[in-house]
Amino acid sequence: MSAIDFIRQQVMVDREAALALIRNVQLMSAIETARLNHALLNLAEFGRIAFHFHPDHLDTRGWPVIAGLLHDGVYRTQFETRVSTAKLSPQLGGARDHWENQQFGNCYVGARNRPKYGALDVGLHQSGAAARFGSCYLLSTPELMEQCSFCYLDSCREPRERGTLNSFESVFAALFNESFERDTALGSYPLRPAALVEYLCDQLPQGVAARFAHPLSTDLDHYIEAQYHGELQLARDVTHLVADSCYKGTEIGEQMAQLCQRYNLQLGWHQGYRMAVAAVPKDFRGAHMPALAAKVAPEGELTAAAIGAAAAAVGRQPKQWREFGSQGEVMQLLKLLWHVLVRYGAAPA
Repeated sequence: MSAIDFIRQQVMVDREAALALIRNVQLMSAIETARLNHALLNLAEFGRIAFHFHPDHLDTRGWPVIAGLLHDGVYRTQFETRVSTAKLSPQLGGARDHWENQQFGNCYVGARNRPKYGALDVGLHQSGAAARFGSCYLLSTPELMEQCSFCYLDSCREPRERGTLNSFESVFAALFNESFERDTALGSYPLRPAALVEYLCDQLPQGVAARFAHPLSTDLDHYIEAQYHGELQLARDVTHLVADSCYKGTEIGEQMAQLCQRYNLQLGWHQGYRMAVAAVPKDFRGAHMPALAAKVAPEGELTAAAIGAAAAAVGRQPKQWREFGSQGEVMQLLKLLWHVLVRYGAAPA
């Protein structure tokens, strides 16, 4: 049994309850059935998966991630790269291996062809669907969604709301209900159910370019996680690379341009996150954040590129960062510093 079939079987038990919740929100929000159906069809036809990454972190070969993508032409998992913007556990028999076997019915053996984690992207933010996982992102073809499983919010929370493109009711019900109860959806506020449906009907089909009129996301926790089950080939499965504008004119930015030329991708730039080091709080991701930011960005401005350069430096000269802990501990702190930048940073004036 494939992972997709396993998930589909698991979620069928909740299907009727999810449909009832969708109908209730629809009724309470005075949404016409035809309009709701149109929105759901557009979600399947025009939605994409965003695969976020930091382009300058070093993989197991000592290469920046963007160089590995350029060379390989495929998007690899942490089991192969030893790089992760979430929980790093790349050992077979380790925590992630065990967890994935539980989640996907023991479908995976070995390091190759593991699930690739992304987020369902409907263009609400120019910085992507799940900015906490990277300053840049690859956008898939809409067709790739047929080979994905989904869950509402992060899979590490083991949410009950899971599904596939053909059994999406539980996931959409959770999204629809949050919009109804909290006036927010996928990090956008305010966004009531009727406005969400209108967006999916009228704006989602406008394409990737339309997202650049939308703001950066400052949200870290609200997304629909997607797990792609297959080999993610850039030339076949990806259409766009969207990058933080701080990489323009840099060596990393040049490698991005080469990647897009080699694999026929469109390169887009979002405005990028900027933040004064003096404004970094100590009560959001820990008391170490202001001191770490000062070392990462001695010139006073925190950016994705500054954090990426620090991550590469930690990999090459970990002793220079010993004041903040071991190499693994410093990398964890840098991940948290990126969270600070997403939450409190802003686009340049």
